Amino acid sequence: MRSVNSSNRNQSRFGRLLHHVLPLVLEQRKAATVAMLALFSSTLLGLLEPWPLKVVLDEVLKSPGSAPYHAPDIVQVNSGTSIWSQVDKSWLLAGACVTVVAISFALAWTEYHRTVSFAIVGNRAMSKLRNRLYRHLHLLSPTFHGKSRQGDLVVRVIGDIDRLRDVASTALLPVLANTMLFFSMVLVMACLNWRLTVLAASVAPLYGLSTLKLTRKIHEAAGKQRRREGALAATAAESIQAISDVQALSLYEVFDKDFNSQNSKSLKEGVKTSRLSAKLERSVDALTAIGSAVVLWMGARMVMRSEISVGELVVFLTYLKRCFRPAKDFAKHTGRLAKAAAAGERVVSLLDRLPDVHDRANAVPAVSLHGQVDFRDVSFAYDADHPILCGVNLTIEAGERVALVGESGCGKSTLLRLMIRLFDPQSGAVLIDGRDVREYTLESLRGEISILLQDCTLFATSVWDNIAFGDMGADREAIVQAARLAGADEFIRRLPQGYDTVLGERGVTLSRGQRQRIAIARAAIRNSPIVLLDEPLTGLDAQNAQLVATALDRLTKGKTTILVTHETEHAAQADRVICFRQGQVVDTSMILP
Repeated sequence: MRSVNSSNRNQSRFGRLLHHVLPLVLEQRKAATVAMLALFSSTLLGLLEPWPLKVVLDEVLKSPGSAPYHAPDIVQVNSGTSIWSQVDKSWLLAGACVTVVAISFALAWTEYHRTVSFAIVGNRAMSKLRNRLYRHLHLLSPTFHGKSRQGDLVVRVIGDIDRLRDVASTALLPVLANTMLFFSMVLVMACLNWRLTVLAASVAPLYGLSTLKLTRKIHEAAGKQRRREGALAATAAESIQAISDVQALSLYEVFDKDFNSQNSKSLKEGVKTSRLSAKLERSVDALTAIGSAVVLWMGARMVMRSEISVGELVVFLTYLKRCFRPAKDFAKHTGRLAKAAAAGERVVSLLDRLPDVHDRANAVPAVSLHGQVDFRDVSFAYDADHPILCGVNLTIEAGERVALVGESGCGKSTLLRLMIRLFDPQSGAVLIDGRDVREYTLESLRGEISILLQDCTLFATSVWDNIAFGDMGADREAIVQAARLAGADEFIRRLPQGYDTVLGERGVTLSRGQRQRIAIARAAIRNSPIVLLDEPLTGLDAQNAQLVATALDRLTKGKTTILVTHETEHAAQADRVICFRQGQVVDTSMILP
């Protein structure tokens, strides 16, 4: 499987995640605009919040005989007198109290809208990302899915996206908001007193070293935990999907042992992540205390020397406390952020995989095909060391019924998969009506071909829907006619709710013969010019085999039909029998006894 391109491989993992997520966020322009306005407003209100307290301390509670204090230019008039000195202290105190309430109410209102708006943006973006990931999984080749564990893929689509959405709303956005407030407050602190600001910043290198070291370890542990959780889901899905075999073979202990082992390893990584997160939080608390103590000591001495006022020191200490909040929040949420980063990597690793089979830039729709099929020097291998097809040349005329026979693994079913472009050949070409199938769009090509597999899949929905999946535009009368052609109408009407009966997952509530006839009805409603049949009678008893064979005769009448089978009697009904051996055609007109 190819990665997207070399430049993407060189991008940071976070940058690759942003590459996928940022366009989805920008689509939410209205909500994003409200969120950013609320963020800027809450930042401004956060900067104003301590100032009423400064006014009260410096102007209302100031003793008449206290040492003179030269206020900063922003609170002085030309004469050097404070702008508040002419205001009655009672009115000044009342105004300060009203201002505190007003700022608090305004801050609560903006915080509410900031939280809700960011949540809306995050939820919508993550929902669209999940839809994109789910669709992308359907475009990846069967080779990829054959090598992947299905439970792990489900965890990526459901669990990893949920992790990203939850952390974005409850951890990442608060950290970003407080970080913005941090830089704003640092700027104001520098304006208030640059010496105290430099003193407070002296602990920053210590904080940076401890944070980088512990965050890297937390990220590694969180990544391992997410992989363990994916393995857990894969083990559970595998055993539950094959529950009949697990019970029949008494494999409970085997799967329990594997599951318990994975669960214990996941627990170990989770505990390690929590321990490292707690250590980081306590380190930040200690460094915050040291920084605050140093500033308090120096600030108090400056107050005693009348270099700054008590109110200015209180405002500075308030800003300093809030400046450390992003660091404390990051330490508090670092475990969750690390898990989200690991989840994001797992999501991006799927989105960065390109499908092996895709539409060419100049692909055209396949419409009104006649059904002539040509295989020209077709070679194919799932594994480079084990070729399946070796230079196959074969022509099938429109409307001809052809049976492919030969030992298992000689490449018969692979030919069918090349026709519908589940794979593309490594060399040679498959042509329909004289045109390379790679020149047709995938959706239109597959719409012109009906395929019936040995183990057909029915979905956990109604019989109506299962048949209509062959042609989503079909009406109910067409569905009934297709069921009659497949010989399925009679037993469908005997089901508890007839055509409205909801089938069990994979159609387990029906017999194999019934499932096969519903699948034939699904192929019939498509009414395509080409029909591909892959061992359609295998595993059926004599009675069901006869019913299915009769339905297939009706389905394939007048259509180009390629039948893969080991059933001699069924193959003998074809116009031509073609024998395969070791990936090559050895006889194109074989006569069966």
